Amino acid sequence: MAQTITLSDAQLQALDLTPALTVIEPTLADGKLLTEAGALRFAIDISRDPTDPRELSELPEVRLWFIRLDCRYPWLPLVLDWEAGELGRYTAMLVPHQFSPTDGIRYNPEALEIFVMEKIFVIADWLQQRGMTSTTKLKFMTQMLGYDIEDGLFELLR
Repeated sequence: MAQTITLSDAQLQALDLTPALTVIEPTLADGKLLTEAGALRFAIDISRDPTDPRELSELPEVRLWFIRLDCRYPWLPLVLDWEAGELGRYTAMLVPHQFSPTDGIRYNPEALEIFVMEKIFVIADWLQQRGMTSTTKLKFMTQMLGYDIEDGLFELLR
């Protein structure tokens, strides 16, 4: 079952990672974070002007909080609730993009490619450090972002 990390205005403004730490650290310590599919979701509870047309990923204070979180847990995309759209939303926090009402999120292609490759390198290494050799979930994650990575790349990383 997915766990939710709830963020408030004050936590975003202070770059306070406590809401994430209190959810991630215990589940990471007991090993459940890696075994439960779609383990994490975010609920961003901030006050905004109702006429502000920007998406949450376009708000600097929200993006900056997610950048800090990604620095702390660069493997986090692997354990998000993908079916609930968390992978796309998380990626939008870190990758330049435009939002279209008809097409949805349109990532900058070069920036997305760099993001995907960085995540492959970081996550493959993180999984290996934990004795996990399967790259199936990592490959599925990259496919969800539009990339089909060949096994040869993962063999190079071993």
